[in-house]
Amino acid sequence: MENIHRILTTYAYNISGSMEDAKDVVQDVIEKYIGADRSHVEDERNYLIKSVVNHAINLKKRKSYKSKYGEWLPDPVDLNQADSHIIKEQTASYSLLVLMEKLNALERAVFILKEGFAYKHKEIADVLDIQTDHSRQLFLRAKKSLKTTNYIEKRTEPEVLKAYINAIANADLDKLESLLVEDIELMADGGSTVKVITGSLVGAKSTAKLLQNVYGLFLQDKKYFITEINHQPAVVFHENDKVYNCQILVCDNHRIASLYSIVDPQKLKLLKVR
Repeated sequence: MENIHRILTTYAYNISGSMEDAKDVVQDVIEKYIGADRSHVEDERNYLIKSVVNHAINLKKRKSYKSKYGEWLPDPVDLNQADSHIIKEQTASYSLLVLMEKLNALERAVFILKEGFAYKHKEIADVLDIQTDHSRQLFLRAKKSLKTTNYIEKRTEPEVLKAYINAIANADLDKLESLLVEDIELMADGGSTVKVITGSLVGAKSTAKLLQNVYGLFLQDKKYFITEINHQPAVVFHENDKVYNCQILVCDNHRIASLYSIVDPQKLKLLKVR
């Protein structure tokens, strides 16, 4: 049951973007399944997957994911942790999870099933109780909106990460700015307690200044470690066992194209200090 639990949680997390909600969905589905008449179930695995996918879709439809401060960002998952609750190979990249917030719940589910789990449109239609042609239409709409089909964005570029850390640690603003693409976008999630910028910040100069100021005011006395959050490089700042900031970088052609900064204490609890 442990392996199917990880599989189900992976489906639910990719659809919701929330690890807490994913675990709740899986627990609810399994509890109902155990207490129900299962004599009609021919394939337990597929039955549970279908139940979890549809439960997660319904939750995504009715729940408003918002942060009081900043932009709501998906829960970070450290894929280097041995006790990860989800399957690494089928977890969407962090930047894709952010982009998928543009989609409605059904479009998101179709895209995830097709790109992340290699479902055919007939199989997707069976899971979601829709027509095969409708599945194709939803997938095309999702691709057009996302402008990408990269489910796992694997661009670690460790030299960029090292240069970034050196630049902010040495207060080298010119070097820091040179590491950012001209139209870099920075998004921050402070949850309900930590004040951060409203909306997103665009532009190398303003982003470099903000990053340097934040580091100087709040992070320069903190330790850090480098890890991989949803297939993308990240810097996690911490003191003792408490995580203060997780910065997830999207690299492109040896520069940083996007940066997602999580300071929401509830989301940071998902990360373990090494």
